[in-house]
Amino acid sequence: MLQDRYYMELATAFVRGRLANPAATVEDGLRAGLRLHKFKKDTQLARVQKVIGILRALAPRSLLDVGSGRGTFLWPLLEAFPDLPVTAMDVSEQRVADLNAVRVGGIGRLTALRMDAQRMSYAAGSFDIVTMLEVLEHMENPQAALNHALATATRFVVLSVPSAPDDNPEHVHLFSPEDIRRMASEAGAARTTVEHVLNHRVAILKVKA
Repeated sequence: MLQDRYYMELATAFVRGRLANPAATVEDGLRAGLRLHKFKKDTQLARVQKVIGILRALAPRSLLDVGSGRGTFLWPLLEAFPDLPVTAMDVSEQRVADLNAVRVGGIGRLTALRMDAQRMSYAAGSFDIVTMLEVLEHMENPQAALNHALATATRFVVLSVPSAPDDNPEHVHLFSPEDIRRMASEAGAARTTVEHVLNHRVAILKVKA
């Protein structure tokens, strides 16, 4: 059944936003040729499960997700926290357009903006928590992105990066736990915890009070 295969509320919102039809269904979207595979409930990645668990403990009041991309983390996040205001940020114009279609289609607590994480322009303390999953390894200047993230959060930054080399040509950095702690300290974190989960490192950075 479609309900078992898709994040139905989010996929339906995307279809309604894309088709400009408030009554459209996922079936209508499939018939119209919309690419809905990004909303499929595939086996959830270990790093996503880990970060969702961390966030449950942190109980965010508002959240900025940096580098939301196709929604690999964003869709499970929105489903797990149905009342959480989330701002999704990405550098890709097409991906931001897709995210905005979800908002227009009915998910009003989602805001999507196009912005480069290395040049974020949010005021200090704009969000309770900032997440950055699989982002820093793509950056020309990951330190700048982390500096901005720490300045933007009021309590925590939660991030994940690969822990071993892979064949993704877009991955230009590989960070050891020591690298992450050093960068976090340079960005002004009060405390950094690095954990490991299936080929990835997950770090929790506490913002200085």
